[in-house]
Parts: sequence; structure tokens; C-alpha cells
Amino acid sequence: MAFFSDHPRGIHDKSLAPRVLRSRRTVHIPDRSLDPEFAFPGVSSLASTLLGVPLLRDDRIEGVFTLTRSNVAPFTPSQIELVESFADQSMIAIENTRLMHETREALERQTATADILKVIASSPSDVQPVFDAIAASANRLIGGFSATVMLFVGDALHLVALTGTNAAADQALQASFPRPLADFPPFKLVRGGETVEFADTEAENVPPVNRELARLRGYRSMLFTPLMSNGAAVGILSVTRVRPGTFPTHHVQLLRTFADQAVIAIENARLFNEVQAKTRDLSEALIYQTGSANILKVIASSPTDVGPVLRAIVESACELCEAYDALVRLKNGDDLEFSAHFGPIPVAAGSLPISRNWTGGLAAIERKPVHIHDLLSSEGDPFPEAQRRAREYGHRTILTVPMLREGETVGVIIIRRNEVHPFTDKQIALLQTFADQAVIAIENVRLFDEVQARTSELSQSLDDLRTAQDRLVQTEKLASLGQLTAGIAHEIKNPLNFVNNFAALSAELTDELDETLAPAPLDQKMRGEVGELTHMLKSNLEKVVQHGKRADSIVKNMLLHSREGSGERRVSDVNALVSESLNLAYHGARAERSDFNICLEQELDPDAGLVDVYPQELTRALLNLISNGFYAAVSRKMESDGNPFEPVLSAATKNAGSAVEIRIRDNGTGIPAEIREKIFNPFFTTKPTGEGTGLGLSMTHDIIVKQHGGRIDVATEPGSFTEFIITLPRANGATGNSQRQ
Repeated sequence: MAFFSDHPRGIHDKSLAPRVLRSRRTVHIPDRSLDPEFAFPGVSSLASTLLGVPLLRDDRIEGVFTLTRSNVAPFTPSQIELVESFADQSMIAIENTRLMHETREALERQTATADILKVIASSPSDVQPVFDAIAASANRLIGGFSATVMLFVGDALHLVALTGTNAAADQALQASFPRPLADFPPFKLVRGGETVEFADTEAENVPPVNRELARLRGYRSMLFTPLMSNGAAVGILSVTRVRPGTFPTHHVQLLRTFADQAVIAIENARLFNEVQAKTRDLSEALIYQTGSANILKVIASSPTDVGPVLRAIVESACELCEAYDALVRLKNGDDLEFSAHFGPIPVAAGSLPISRNWTGGLAAIERKPVHIHDLLSSEGDPFPEAQRRAREYGHRTILTVPMLREGETVGVIIIRRNEVHPFTDKQIALLQTFADQAVIAIENVRLFDEVQARTSELSQSLDDLRTAQDRLVQTEKLASLGQLTAGIAHEIKNPLNFVNNFAALSAELTDELDETLAPAPLDQKMRGEVGELTHMLKSNLEKVVQHGKRADSIVKNMLLHSREGSGERRVSDVNALVSESLNLAYHGARAERSDFNICLEQELDPDAGLVDVYPQELTRALLNLISNGFYAAVSRKMESDGNPFEPVLSAATKNAGSAVEIRIRDNGTGIPAEIREKIFNPFFTTKPTGEGTGLGLSMTHDIIVKQHGGRIDVATEPGSFTEFIITLPRANGATGNSQRQ
């Protein structure tokens, strides 16, 4: 049996096999000697009868099955049929062997491909295991001597994977990378996507660098295929063999498949890393946004105090910027004053001058961040104080960001790390955001204080306006009342005087009548009746006089109440006014009733000082309060039914800064709750008829509140005490003891 690949004879050869090939059928030569065209060199003396049967596959001749006999003995038809059957069976066996070989190779390729895909799936972020698997599988399935994977990085070629040959050769190969692309000729050949093959590395067309590598590692043929991504070469996959010769087409295709898988792995890793990076960025941004939102919540919840905001900022700065320590200093004049701190590094309270010899001062002056990667290196030389503290407390990296408002520094935020670990751009930007938020908080507090102050001013202006309106209304009322009382004085006072005078004169005439009738001869009964009549007449006239005087007093009080004030306004010693009023009231009460007695107490603050008042009017108001206190205390004693009780009235003063306080307290009957709101109403009184006009407290209220712009409050407990508290402003610059004259 002969195959054409084993016996490459010419198709026009006159031997048996070529004749079978030409005829494509069985050739039977019963007697060679009878066939003059037949020639079979070397066997002519041995074979007389010959039989040739073609080996056919898909109508294509793969070989010839030949039989010879040394003597002339033709093959029978059955023998020829049997040989033809043997030829068919031989082709079936050959085809089965070929199919089994191809199936095994395909299975191996599929298995290798699947294995590489598994590596790709199990290593989405790291391509090195994929490159190692591709190099090993390509070398094994192609039957190579060695395989390498190389990537283009910039203008250089980097070796990323190889299968080993011997230690020295492998080390020499690794040492030759990375190499410039210009020094590697296969790059120019494969960059367009073509596969390049060197059938013999010793051939003249092989670049010297590849010939040298082949000699170094011990191979004679090479196959290169590019790693193509988006139409551009990103690397090279190569396989070598020890013997020279071309690579079969299916091996070339297999190498391209591996190259495609390498590109898939590279792209997967790139996409995975991009997604991971974006995820990290989004997560980091979310954390930063959450931190900023938390600071804004603190700002919203603390509009009047910047302290909680600054404390939240230093805590968040340490957490989000991965700092060991953070502090805030606010500008105060030419210094930066300690305001908030978080972390274990000790920080001295107080202020530091703004200068260029420390990072906070430089940031404040330059109005931009100061980032020192290592305080103990030459980079930190301009900051001797910061270096001293770094040696003492161990911190190495420091970042200072200024807090700017309208381009001017209002403070700085400082964060530190113990290790040499510079802060990232994102962390610097975050700290600048915190600085902006701190400025917002400071500005909010300033604006809030301004609004509060302005609101207070407006409220005070409103109060002053209302007071002025009240005074205007009161003035108009008093003017009307003055006109009314003037008319009363004109229309009533003269008749009232006439009544009072003639009632008194008539009372005196009754006495004269009694004297005149004394010598008259009247019997006892008549004299008694006359005496009774004159006595009754005199008693009635005395009552007329009494009530006439009462009416006169009412008219005088109405005249006093109608006046807006009397006398001049001047700075007066409040203690002297209180003491004088207390003495006047006491002696006046003693003059009216000789049996009047009460215990007086004084607690006058030496620092009560001076007030700008109408002394005469203020004295009148104090006299009214003291007189009411006398009345209430004495009334309680009269109601005590003989139980031991001592009436007491106390007067006290107190320095209240821009105001002075006067307290008049008695231990009398107190004021019931149901009438407490009425006590300052004009003509309201709880005294029996004829003992009070109801104008005293009303007049006192007007003098204190409307005339002097002060306040009068009352504290009382029925059956126990009553205390009036007067608060007078120190108008016209009057102050305490320091301005006494």
C-alpha cells in the first residue's frame, strides 16, 4: 500500500500507481510481459502479475493498494473484488483515525478556550491570570516551544506573560523588556491586524533582534498575532517551535482566538476597573455630600451659635478626610483665636499671631490652602514652630484651608496626619467646602444678631412711639381735664368757699345764740328744747364744714391730676428722694393722728446713684405709695382683734445698671386678686367713702410710666403684704455712684 505523500512519483510515471491515479480505477496486469508500455524499475524481474486498487475518499485518490505475483497468475474477479473491499476498509480506518485526531484537537481547543473564559470570569479585575493561562494553552495546543504575551504601554513593549524554557534564557528575555516599539520589528508588521510568521529564524528576512532571541532561547520558527481592540493593536501573542517550518492554518486561527480572548480580558478588566472607580467615586461623593448635609443641618438648628457648627466641622473633617486631628481658629484682630478642636493632639487655647512662620498664618495671609506633605522634610523648613510641634506630638502631614468671606480671611481649618500621607484633591476640596459652610454659619450668626439687635431697636422704637402716643393722648386728656377743672374751680370753688365760710360762721353764731338766750326767762323744758335745737344745728353745720373741706380737697386733687408735671427735670440722688419721702409721709401721718405708729425700715443701695427725674413729681408718687402702705398696715393691726401685730413699712433701692429700682413694701392687708388689675384706674378705691379719692395710684402710675418712662409693678399676697416695684431709667446719661456730685 502506498500513499502519494510517501512516494512522490510523477503523474506520467509508467509504474503501476501513476496508472491507477490517471485512470482513477482498478488496474489489473495479468502478464507484465504482454504490456510493452509498463515499466516498474527494480521489480520487473520479480513481478509478472500486478493488481492496483485506488484508495478513494470523497472521489479523491489518497493512495494505491498494490499486489504482485512473481509468476504469471492473473487475479480472479472475486480476488479483485476482495482487494477492492480491503481498500475501502483501509480508507474507512484512515478516515476514522483522521476524524478522531481532529475531534481530539477540537475538543482540546474548546476545553482550553472554556478554561480561559473561566479564568476571565473569575478574575474580572486582574488580567495576569488570563495572560498566564493563554500563554500556557497556546503553547500546549500548538505544540510550541515557548509562548509570550506582550502589551503596548505608551511607546514601549512590556512582557506580561511567558512559558518557561530554561532559567537563564527566561531571565535574559525578561531583562530585555520593556523595549521601545521602534526596536521591535514585529510591531510594525502586526499593528495593522495581520498575523506574521517566521518559518525559519535563520532566514535572511528575519530581523536581527528576533534571530538573537531565537538563538538565545533555542527555537527556529515564530508566529505573531496582534491583540486588536477597537481596530488598534494593543499587544502581541507569540508562539515558537524548535524546528523550522510554517504553522498550519488551524494553529494560526487558534492563536487568533487566544488573542481575542486576551483582548476580552483586557477590556473586561478596564470596564470593571472603570465601574469600580466610578462606584468608589459615587460612594465617596455620597459620603462627602452626607457630611456636608449634616453640617447644613447643624447650621439650620443653631442660627445663634457658631460653636456647634465648628465642632461638627472638625469631627466630620477628621472622619471624611481621614485626618488624625482637626481644629478651627477664627480671626480676632491680628490673631487667629482657638475656636474648636477634635483629636488627640493637644492644642493650647488662646490666640496665635497671623504670620508666615506657621501654616495657619500663611493660609490666612495668602488666602489659599497650604498643604505640607512632610513637616520634617525640607518642604517644612519655613515653619519652625510647626516643625517643633510635629517633633513633639508626632504629626507629619498638615493641610490648612482659609475661611474666606468676600475675599477676606475670617479663620482657618487645620487637619493633620501622623504619617506622611498627603491629602487628596477631593479631600482638599471637601475641606474647602467645610470652610465655606463655616463662613455661612458665622455670617448667619452675625446676621441673626444684627436682626435681633435691629428688632430690639425697632421694638424699643415702637414702645417709645406708643409711650409718646400715650403721652400725647394723656396730654390731650389732661388738657381737657384742665379745662374742665378750671371751669369747676371757677363755677364751684367760689360757691363752695361761700358754703364753707358761712357754715363755719353759722356754727359760731349758734354759740352766740346760746349765750344770748342764757339770760332769757325760759322754763326748763323750753330751755332744753332750745339747747337741743342749737346743738343739732351746730352739729349739722360742722358736718357741712367737714364735707365742704372734703369737696375742696377733691377739687384740688383733680387739679393736681390734670397737670402733666411741675417743676424742672434734673439729676437727683434717688436714695435722698426715697429717704425724704419716707420722712415726710411719716410726719404727715403723725400730724393727722397723734396715735399713729409704724416701724420704718430702709435698705438703700449705696450704688443706687443718680437719676434724671422731676423730683417734686417723683416725691408725690412715693408719698402716695407710702401713705397707702401706712393705711394697709394700720388697717391690718386694727383687724387683728388684739393679737400681737406690728405694722412695718420698708423702702429699698437697688442699682440696676442703666436703671434704678425702688421698692415700697408693707405688711398690711394685701390686695385681692379680683381687684389687682384695677388699682391704677382713676377714681378706683377700696377705702370707705370719704377716706379716698381713687386718684393716688392713678396719679403715681402716670408719674412713673408716662412722665418718666419707667415701670411700676406690684407683688401682693392678701392678708400678708404688698410691694410696689418702681424701675426708673437713668435718662440723660445719669449713672451710678461714679457720677455723683
